[in-house]
Amino acid sequence: MIKLLGKRGFRVVHQRGSHIYLTDEEGKHKISVPRHDPIMKGTLLSIIEQAGLTRDEFLRLVNE
Repeated sequence: MIKLLGKRGFRVVHQRGSHIYLTDEEGKHKISVPRHDPIMKGTLLSIIEQAGLTRDEFLRLVNE
């Protein structure tokens, strides 16, 4: 998930416990990503929404 968001211009700001915090270049979107495997479906959908992505945009990133 971190690598996928990195393709969209997000960078890691810091890590606290089992969560990694990212922000975009503008600082407009701030996202917390858990270091759990697997990430639950609802959590994944929430991360996609917080990143300002559509499901189709996310799937394109996955397939790149």
